[in-house]
Amino acid sequence: MIDTHCHLSHDRFRADRDAVLERARVAGVTAVIEVGWDLASSRAAVELARWHPGRLFPAAGIHPHYVADAPADAIATLHTLATSGTPLVAIGETGLDFYRDLSPRERQEELFRAHIQLARALGLPLIVHSREATARTIEILAAETAGDDGHFAGGVLHCFSGNRSEARKATELGLLLGFGGTLTYGDGELAAVAREVPATALLLETDAPYLAPVPHRRERNEPARMATARAHLAAFRGVSGDEIDRVTTENARHLFRLPIAAGQPAAGVVR
Repeated sequence: MIDTHCHLSHDRFRADRDAVLERARVAGVTAVIEVGWDLASSRAAVELARWHPGRLFPAAGIHPHYVADAPADAIATLHTLATSGTPLVAIGETGLDFYRDLSPRERQEELFRAHIQLARALGLPLIVHSREATARTIEILAAETAGDDGHFAGGVLHCFSGNRSEARKATELGLLLGFGGTLTYGDGELAAVAREVPATALLLETDAPYLAPVPHRRERNEPARMATARAHLAAFRGVSGDEIDRVTTENARHLFRLPIAAGQPAAGVVR
């Protein structure tokens, strides 16, 4: 399995990060996309990937919660980060959050558009956060990529929370959908989306340390717990866990252009 959205640079992993990575390996998670949420964590994602080559792959961006405080040269800084040192596999996370509204919506949209333009300029996929804003997120993505000249490398709506109609529109734009612990929360519409979207649109993720699956919902999440989401996704689609592994790993490799070795079963892992 590949965890396509994780925040191992978070302070909640400071004391036992190596142990967390070992538990992930034993559980069959052989690669992780380490996602930045501001400039500091984006730099940390690159540094972690440098220390764990072939297992951690960095993405850099500014979460909508933090765009109000982002410096004027934030996008230029992300460009520099992407073009020097350990290469990024994606731009993000970026997007819109109209649930908490911790940053003005106008500023959220401004920086979201800037991230899209940066991703297109670099030929990198996007990792998109969208909460209570799926329709607007898709609208902006459609507008920014209309008449695209082939430079848009696609992306993922991580922790997808939209409805079936929004899922269809997203996949028509070439976006994949990230599924994790929220599959265990009893949301019937999300279960329907997970069951109906094309297999080519499926990705697994944890969003660790957030969104732990039931029965660990109030605990710190970690990549090893992705197996629970995999089991739910397999049940919703009526396929085996091995098939979910195969499909989601192939999708992750393709979207993020990961080396073939990423996602190979770890030694000693029982499938």
